Amino acid sequence: MILTGSAISAALQTGEITIDPYDPARLSPNAYDWRLGDTLRVCAGDLDAAAPTAFIEQTIPATGLVLKPGVLYLGVTLEKTGSETYAQMLNGDRTIGALGIWVHVSAPLGHQGHAIRWTLEIRAAKPVRVYPGMTFGKLVFLTAFGKPASYQQQFSKYAATDGIDISRLYEEIPGGVL
Repeated sequence: MILTGSAISAALQTGEITIDPYDPARLSPNAYDWRLGDTLRVCAGDLDAAAPTAFIEQTIPATGLVLKPGVLYLGVTLEKTGSETYAQMLNGDRTIGALGIWVHVSAPLGHQGHAIRWTLEIRAAKPVRVYPGMTFGKLVFLTAFGKPASYQQQFSKYAATDGIDISRLYEEIPGGVL
């Protein structure tokens, strides 16, 4: 079950949901409009699931940065979001999609107990200029059924993430770099 905007607002007031920074004008009927942070990591060279990804980190200037097709960008949300009570689902939205930007299609689920600034996978269909702090997608909160289990209490390679994190699949591949 998806929380309504008013239910998100009420859960923020009781501390069941964290959105920082929070702007009540960004609430919609069933979601919160999240923004792009000011940092990107640009993957450098070939990708290998058995080795850490090399990258170049850059700040998105206030004048914007042109994303190029064929490049994998890892970005970060401006907001840190989380909840011990609700799961989260982060997606791009229609306005970003209409610009030819695919964002965060592979890992939209935020588990209960995981308070993070989300790492974003970003691809551009055509050259497109993006700006720090621009609206980039929708975040919904979901009611979880069953016994809750906080993500922070689980063994997980991304439990301590606080910003842009590269793939750490290499930790699971026999013979991968540790």
